[in-house]
Amino acid sequence: MTYSHFDPVAQDRVPWNFGAKIGPKRPFNQKQIWAIRFFLDREERIRDRALFDLAIDSKLRGCDLVELKIGDLVSGPEIRTRATITQRKTGRPVQFEIAADARASLFAWLELRGGDVEGFDFPSRVDPYRHLSTRQYARLVDECVAAIGLRHEEYGTHSLRRTKASTICKAKGNIRAIQILLGHSKIENTVRYLGVDIEDALTFAEKTEICPRLGVKTVFPVLALECDGAEIS
Repeated sequence: MTYSHFDPVAQDRVPWNFGAKIGPKRPFNQKQIWAIRFFLDREERIRDRALFDLAIDSKLRGCDLVELKIGDLVSGPEIRTRATITQRKTGRPVQFEIAADARASLFAWLELRGGDVEGFDFPSRVDPYRHLSTRQYARLVDECVAAIGLRHEEYGTHSLRRTKASTICKAKGNIRAIQILLGHSKIENTVRYLGVDIEDALTFAEKTEICPRLGVKTVFPVLALECDGAEIS
């Protein structure tokens, strides 16, 4: 429901997001990731450690992450190395990897949790037949952020979704690969989501050489040999 600016009651109404930081949340760096893991391990929060690791590896939105079921991640007695789900927002399938650290923390949690393949990986503590709510997931992330001394205005659940994607972007510069991993329908959405701007584009360009002359390995070694002693026009 919206409010008319002609309504005198709405004149002094404070916007729901007044004072909140608008824009994308910052991704975590390696130091912050390990600080949060140390905090969760110290507090013996096995479930939250598994949730944190899976959130980073899966790069899923919160609504998809909390709805994961045991059968999505488990194959026999082992945790899958790769899993596929259908995104709620787009209705498109997305595949994600589960690294060794995440598999270890998930195994520890699911062994403690028990249940069958139809159960949710992270059930609600209020109703065990329902999954953890996205609101509670957001509270857990805020708690972790505060525990390591970061500002909760700058970090949130999307920080976990963006962390690995941003790392891949900086290392490889392959926007198309990140689009597939995030499950975006358009590459323009991925560009906006990662905040890639002209400075990033120029940085990628500066790191790319067509024909280096100092023995640097290239993508096209045959062309590099042909370029030796010749000019490219």
